[in-house]
Amino acid sequence: MSTNFVRRALLAAALAGAAALSATVSAADFPDHPIRWLVPFSAGGGSDIATRIVAKHVGESLGQAVVVENRPGAATIVAAQETARAAPDGYTLMTAGMSTLALNPWLYKNLPYDPAKNLTPVSTLVALPIVLVVSPDSGLADLPAVMAYLRSPTPGSYASLGVGSPHHLAMELFLESFGGQATAIPYKGTPPALQDVASGVVPMMMADLAAARPLIQAGKLRAIAVPSAQRSAQLPDVPTFAEAGGHTFEAAAWQGVVAPAGTPAPIVEKLSRAIVAALRSPDVVKQLTLQGMEPTGSTPQAFAAYAGDEYKRWGAVIRHKGISAE
Repeated sequence: MSTNFVRRALLAAALAGAAALSATVSAADFPDHPIRWLVPFSAGGGSDIATRIVAKHVGESLGQAVVVENRPGAATIVAAQETARAAPDGYTLMTAGMSTLALNPWLYKNLPYDPAKNLTPVSTLVALPIVLVVSPDSGLADLPAVMAYLRSPTPGSYASLGVGSPHHLAMELFLESFGGQATAIPYKGTPPALQDVASGVVPMMMADLAAARPLIQAGKLRAIAVPSAQRSAQLPDVPTFAEAGGHTFEAAAWQGVVAPAGTPAPIVEKLSRAIVAALRSPDVVKQLTLQGMEPTGSTPQAFAAYAGDEYKRWGAVIRHKGISAE
């Protein structure tokens, strides 16, 4: 064995040890200044509210402010690009869910970021249950009536939050389950879409339960069914699609937390533990539940596996339906 080889091997071992020590030290000292947490949606929506509730608790736990910044636009692509380009030091986080990690790679041919290469999973955040709602004045009293309307010779319509959104895909799954047809009416956000459904401009919508529940409780929307295996604890009187006379299928939006690729594993783990601890806090659980959201929280590895499964599942739907955002 040559002397040069031995020297190179010793140098490599020394560098590896130094890198490990540096990561350990940086994790121990992290954070020493405020953290930015990007939200790819406008302020006031479910994902924004969940992020702000959890970020406050995480900041208190880590001893540094966590500043939430809204970066809406282009189906979460604006925020995802900014996160992917940020320094991989743990000081930039992003709320990223189905669109960012599981749907956009199938919907855009030239996506300017690669979820697998440019983003690092940190933890799951919340599940956002979906509910099918109709206008009280639509004459659609139950699921059989909705299905009959969507089978009529003249195509029906529904409010949609954009091609390939979780709500759009949920409606497409529903229509496919019984051979219905309908035209998607696009909206830029949930509040205006729900207001138009409530006023009868559009007859129905697959909507975030968190956003729809106040209007349901006020009698301005009628809840028809939830696409899940079990009834929602938030709307216990609303049946599942199977109970209401339709086919069983499950669809729910979800959000997690990611960091730039290359963020040191010890820092990712520290952030993950802080987020999970926040999501286990009785106060945070209460706040999220009151908003109609279900707190989750996981290890980075479990989040990566879940996002991978969702990528495959919804990719199959998108390919089968020939859906594209371009």
